[in-house]
Amino acid sequence: MRASAADSDTDLIARAVSDLTRRTRFPVAFGGMLRDGAVHVSAVSGARTRHLETLIVESGRGLGGRAVLETRPRLALDYRTAKSITHDYDRMVLGEGIATLFAVPIVVAGTPRGVLYCGSWGQAPGAEVAARPAVAVADAVADELRIRDEVERRLSRARLEPAAEAMPAVAREQLRETYAELRRIAADVRDAGIRERLTRLHEKLAPASPADFEIGMNASLSPRETDVLACAALGSTNAQIGVALGLKETTVKSYLASAMSKLDASTRHSAVAKARRAGILP
Repeated sequence: MRASAADSDTDLIARAVSDLTRRTRFPVAFGGMLRDGAVHVSAVSGARTRHLETLIVESGRGLGGRAVLETRPRLALDYRTAKSITHDYDRMVLGEGIATLFAVPIVVAGTPRGVLYCGSWGQAPGAEVAARPAVAVADAVADELRIRDEVERRLSRARLEPAAEAMPAVAREQLRETYAELRRIAADVRDAGIRERLTRLHEKLAPASPADFEIGMNASLSPRETDVLACAALGSTNAQIGVALGLKETTVKSYLASAMSKLDASTRHSAVAKARRAGILP
């Protein structure tokens, strides 16, 4: 399980580092997750040398370690002469020729989970403005980690129960509320790539609680039809669903009608029941 999580973290950091070089004005980007009190750099982009590839930053040490300790971004306009940080990692950072360095911690629920760095070979005037997109990238990584943690927590709880009937009613309802909330969050994310990854995460919850899928049911609901039905499953009115999903009430009615038709259900309650038996909803 730990190996799988580590592989996922590595992929997540690699995508984030790629985003940094694309969305900021800094030519060099690197980053890693926090493990055993240190940030282990696992992805580097745009570097001229290999000095950064083996970098391990202890909490509180260097610019990144300071960012971890304070859980806020740190900027060194002239890294070589910066007096507010330790210089434990000069051999790697200066070996790459970096003059300006920006470190952004990845923080989930107040806890640092990793660090993303942006660097340039010359001093960069206006670096704070230029580095603002890096904060957005770090926030996106934190959001994905937070949602992934919640999904894994719910799945772990579901796996402990031998069947849906054995799952306490409260836990089952919490599972359904989490599923609906994750769908709402995914619908609000603008980045298509992140939205797709979040969709894959919350889809893991759909088959987590049903005991028996209905044989022969092959309904295929659209993402929005599923979003609306997931909210309806919690007892929300059309108006409440519209507010939650940012839709007009008439649009909600249209999605519900379409979902009911596909599921061959005469009421929303019947549609929800059939969707659960089909493994579309938890």
